Amino acid sequence: MQYIIAGLGNPGEEYENTRHNIGRMVVEDVARVLGASDWRDDKKLRAKLTQASAGTDKVTLVLPDNYMNRSGGSLSPLITSAKAAERLIVVHDDIDLPLGTLRIVFDRGAGGHNGVLSIERSIKTRAFMRVRVGVVPTTPTGKPKKPKGEQAVYDFILKQISKKDRERIDEVVARASKAVVTILEKGKEAAMQEFN
Repeated sequence: MQYIIAGLGNPGEEYENTRHNIGRMVVEDVARVLGASDWRDDKKLRAKLTQASAGTDKVTLVLPDNYMNRSGGSLSPLITSAKAAERLIVVHDDIDLPLGTLRIVFDRGAGGHNGVLSIERSIKTRAFMRVRVGVVPTTPTGKPKKPKGEQAVYDFILKQISKKDRERIDEVVARASKAVVTILEKGKEAAMQEFN
């Protein structure tokens, strides 16, 4: 079986250390854990690609080099059927979840995430797996402190991650990476039970 794992983010050094690139961070960690080959630039897909295996399954890891809202263009040539879409795992930041948490979902709406919307439009289905990685701080009672207004959201997700938050980010990246590997090894239902 062939899996495709996509880590969403924006290309370029200025975005590397931002919450919006957490999907890319997770997939880079999955590549390390699986002992993937070196990343290579694929000009046609406008993405970085690498190959690995998990048990008997082949795994292609993809980091789209388009901006977030054009992520689907890098994936549509790889996902050519509904069956292939079911083995797509998209990892992305989520401002509806607190930092340190994650949710594995399948066949769910994009929730306003432009990268996910781009993929849905490009592959013409939403029946694929997503690992939603929480990135917002919480109130003392544990409620997510989501920025208010479109500009505030952009400012928050594109701001450099502070030293204070770096440890929490690293922890959730490692946990999300483990969740992706669990999907590959045990299936999405087992992974949902363990991580949701």
